[in-house]
Amino acid sequence: MSRAIVVTSGKGGVGKSSFCVCLGRALAGRGLSVALVDTDVGLNNLDVIMAVENSVVYDLYDVQNASCRLSQALVPDPDYENLKLLPSSKGYGKDVQTQTLVKAVSSLKTRFDYVFIDCPAGVDAGFDRAVKCADEAIVVTTPHVSAIKDAKVVVELVKSRKMKRLSYVLNRVRPDLVISSQMASVEEVTDVLGVPPLGVLPESDEVNGLSSVGSMEMNKETSEALKVLCDNLVFGKNEIYDYTRKYRGFFGALRRVIKTRI
Repeated sequence: MSRAIVVTSGKGGVGKSSFCVCLGRALAGRGLSVALVDTDVGLNNLDVIMAVENSVVYDLYDVQNASCRLSQALVPDPDYENLKLLPSSKGYGKDVQTQTLVKAVSSLKTRFDYVFIDCPAGVDAGFDRAVKCADEAIVVTTPHVSAIKDAKVVVELVKSRKMKRLSYVLNRVRPDLVISSQMASVEEVTDVLGVPPLGVLPESDEVNGLSSVGSMEMNKETSEALKVLCDNLVFGKNEIYDYTRKYRGFFGALRRVIKTRI
């Protein structure tokens, strides 16, 4: 059965959109059909992150105005033909109605295994519009106090919508700082948010640079962490990638010292 999942966050800049693209490509690499829906009207950037900005001809606003069919607005990923993007409208004065988005997502669910709805940051009308389209929710946060605080607000709002599933992803974790108690661990964040973690993604220059070059190049650590996360999502597992492993023990301590001096 197809799954419509809103990917949201309380705070901007936590890597939500980059995570959407990485997750979509990882699932597409497993042979699953995936649609990404950009709902950040006027400030959309999934097309930029996927490096398909120049391929966009139609968008959600055009679908709403019957200027094109939904299928015509879908943009294929350069590397995965089973991954498509539905771009949001650009510019002011091109608002997309909630019913348009709900209808589009409903239609996409008949064609794709997964539909990920990239929600604007914050909890305004854009958040409400995106959440109404979804059956499940993933809240993305980083292990920083302000991001966790905002994520908690979003979690409580999503809980009131009675989703089938609600989980969170802890992004941009520095394992060396977690070991030295300078950064919150997944256990501590879980205690605050009160929902189960879907996965943990360590800080990665490759993923951070995704929005700049649209590249899917990943180091081994990030690939392993994303694989565990995908297994949890697809198969309903409840495993957490051991992100502190390389920084434990004697050699781990040496790595921490070297990392702090770089």
